[in-house]
Amino acid sequence: MVERITPERFLEADGLAGWQADEGSAWATFRTGDFTSGAAFVGAIAEIADELNHHPDVDLRYPSVKVVSSTHSAGGVTELDVLLAQRVTAAAHARGFAID
Repeated sequence: MVERITPERFLEADGLAGWQADEGSAWATFRTGDFTSGAAFVGAIAEIADELNHHPDVDLRYPSVKVVSSTHSAGGVTELDVLLAQRVTAAAHARGFAID
């Protein structure tokens, strides 16, 4: 079983500026600018999630995508959520998307 980390530990990880976290989950909203770009970003998130076998909740809106990550088996945030968030953030930055 994966061990929980504190929200502070999550937020101190490299590459996660703009993310928020509490005891149960971590989240960020990315400004995609339009619906089509957001939908393509959701596809990239799905690929990352499948590679890691760790699947966040994703909310596609015009003009943003919100990602919420939690490790349900641990009852909160773990290093797996850090890794997922770092990869999602890198994918967002590669597309020129900023965190709200």
